Amino acid sequence: MSTSEYMNEFKCSFSVVACIFLTFSYVSSLYVWRSKLSRDHPSTIKRRFFSVSVMMLLAPFFVQIFFTKETLNKGDLFTQMGLQPVYWFASWQDLVWVRNHVMAPLSEEWVFRACMTPLLLQCLEPMTAVFVGPVLFGIAHFHHMLEQIKAGFAFKTALLVSTFQFTYTSMFGAYSAYLFLRTGHFVAPLVVHMFCNHMGFPNFGEIREFPPLQRLVIAMSFLLGLGLWCLLLVPLTNPELYNNRLHWET
Repeated sequence: MSTSEYMNEFKCSFSVVACIFLTFSYVSSLYVWRSKLSRDHPSTIKRRFFSVSVMMLLAPFFVQIFFTKETLNKGDLFTQMGLQPVYWFASWQDLVWVRNHVMAPLSEEWVFRACMTPLLLQCLEPMTAVFVGPVLFGIAHFHHMLEQIKAGFAFKTALLVSTFQFTYTSMFGAYSAYLFLRTGHFVAPLVVHMFCNHMGFPNFGEIREFPPLQRLVIAMSFLLGLGLWCLLLVPLTNPELYNNRLHWET
């Protein structure tokens, strides 16, 4: 019996033993350093950071050894581990993707929310600031109108497109500012902005291309999502949940 056949024959046993070995190795790596210091001491924490980092690097090689050919035929090591490096590497090489998913949300939320909103709070009530700042955010998007005219769009068409963009970016800006003020965290509007840029504006017209039953399910899903958003927005952004007493009085 070849090594490959032997591995296939006892793959379950080998897998369990490998998992047990990884468990003991992970825990043992934490105690490889001889020290009487507590687990919360900075030196202990740093050493354990190093230990688990080494384990993270070694574990995939260990997994590769115990994977059978049958398993690898379904997908390589990275795919089996839930990683899709090809997609992400390709995305980072695409400047449009980086702009839409990283730089635009990061820079816009930093300037228009993290920097601008606290300034507005010096002279405006929180709810007023929620709607004033986003107007400036929406106006800032009118620069796309110049790019559209350069690309050959008629002035009227470019104006209509930019006005529509101004409307929904102002509405989103208000939502983003609301999240920032309610949670007191920059990451809240940032993640939402990244997610929205990834999903794009809902294509309601595409619903008509589906069979009647599916159209109904999709439409009901839209309505359900909107209803849950309206219902949960206030309780899930309660400042008390985030220990936020800076921007929003409770």
